[in-house]
Amino acid sequence: MNDDKVTPLRPTKPCPICSKPSVRAFHPFCSKRCADIDLNRWLTGAYAIPASSDEDDEETPDFSGGEN
Repeated sequence: MNDDKVTPLRPTKPCPICSKPSVRAFHPFCSKRCADIDLNRWLTGAYAIPASSDEDDEETPDFSGGEN
């Protein structure tokens, strides 16, 4: 299949690692190298969702169904 005949539905965005144009085969990255860099960041914990504070836990309703 020739990729030159395929019309993209949306414009290509830059690679999130190096900012070069993304390539269809490694979307959203430009190369396997950048995809591997991103995977390594996930596996080593460089990307993390911040934990909630104790104050947020106090406001969480109890959905256990039991009556007190």
